[in-house]
Amino acid sequence: MLRECGGSGPPVILVPSLINPPHVLDLDPDVSLAEAIARMGRRVLLLDWGPASQRSELSVAGHVERLLLPLLWQIGEAPAVVGYCLGGTMALAAANLLPAERVVTLATPWDFADYPADGREALLALWGSSRSAASALGAMPMEVLQSAFWSLDPERTVAKFAKFALLDPAGPEARRFVALEDWANEGEPLPIPAARELIEDFFGANSPGNGEWRVGLRNVTDDLSLPMLHCNASGDRITPAGTAPSSAGDVVQLSSGHVGMIVGSARFELHQALERFLGHA
Repeated sequence: MLRECGGSGPPVILVPSLINPPHVLDLDPDVSLAEAIARMGRRVLLLDWGPASQRSELSVAGHVERLLLPLLWQIGEAPAVVGYCLGGTMALAAANLLPAERVVTLATPWDFADYPADGREALLALWGSSRSAASALGAMPMEVLQSAFWSLDPERTVAKFAKFALLDPAGPEARRFVALEDWANEGEPLPIPAARELIEDFFGANSPGNGEWRVGLRNVTDDLSLPMLHCNASGDRITPAGTAPSSAGDVVQLSSGHVGMIVGSARFELHQALERFLGHA
């Protein structure tokens, strides 16, 4: 479904990843990306992918075809589409297949060959060891993917909890830390077809970066003839800046990490870049 987040004017659709819940884009009033865009004179709609049990047969491409595209058509006019993480990959695919006013990608991977080779190999090995159990469950549990994220930078994972121990438990920084940890660990499981396509076709074969990712009846590309803005984070270990779409569009690089660009201090620079870009409608 599309959730109304306020604002009026030309529509902006926020497309979250499949891996974590959508509300990181509307976490609280102080850091809400949705509210920030609504203040830019836009009507903001946040996509909620819904329970994994209702989309268990869908690949990543299937989520674009069966869910994202029909929702976008119902808007009644070409929307701006803003995608975060894998949601940006999917937003680009959708913009290949229906009219969009403009596209923004946030910490979005497209060229998966630019991930470190050891990280790609570790993810493929994790998939190989967990696929049978995940298939028996009907989906890949969030905990399996979390272990892959933690392994990217174990020291940072430990350090953030050590820092949390020093915070005022009643203070806003501690409350936001808890909210983010809840968000990071409560995602829906990933449907098996989506997990297989993400790990084998994206990380294994780099089908988007090689121009071989087929959505519907055509291969999709990041080289689109419409306004595009790609916002990356220099400290992003989950989607390194080098993996971002690069064939067309403007690029803004923020000094932050993957989540920090959305809810950390770098959000102010992100909001400024979005206001400049979305204000050209």
